[in-house]
Amino acid sequence: MGEQRSVAGATPHEPGGRIGAARPGVYVISGPTAVGKGTVCGRLKALHPEIFVSVSATTRNPRPGETDGSAYWFVTDEEFDRLIAEDGLLEWAVVHGTHRYGTPRRPVEEAVAAGRTVILEIDLQGARQVRGSYPMATHIFLAPPSWDELVHRLEDRGTETPEQQQRRLRTAARELEARSEFDEVVVNGELDETVDRLVQLMRL
Repeated sequence: MGEQRSVAGATPHEPGGRIGAARPGVYVISGPTAVGKGTVCGRLKALHPEIFVSVSATTRNPRPGETDGSAYWFVTDEEFDRLIAEDGLLEWAVVHGTHRYGTPRRPVEEAVAAGRTVILEIDLQGARQVRGSYPMATHIFLAPPSWDELVHRLEDRGTETPEQQQRRLRTAARELEARSEFDEVVVNGELDETVDRLVQLMRL
């Protein structure tokens, strides 16, 4: 992996209280499938390029057009095992029963030390892990305006079969029940309004 080891490697940390308003912060943005997490984070990054959006490490192979360190950090199973053993991941999971994905700790902590605001766009399982591994983070739940709108967005996306859509919707129903676990809940209705609210919360 070469330089990848220095980017995704572990680093010592000292858990403490949540980062205060006057300091750079780590913001976990989570929510159910099709709620628009990627679109919202993409707009935030475009408006505020100083934001550091975490890049996940994965054991799967690159797809055409994907470059190392941009879409993902592509690592071997052995390297992923080392990151776990050295506490080098804030969270990780097996996805679709095959490949592993995780959030490298070191780039996040280096970005915070450099005074940058950090965004982790992750699912509920990952958010729960980060609550334990990095308790200073602020957790923001993106919610749909309504259940019907969430179903419409998933169907309109057109990237899943009907069976896959139903499976995702069952997961989404469970995820919506967890909104009370988060520090803030932002309803993602109109994109610009959602981004404006997040900018206020992050004090950008």
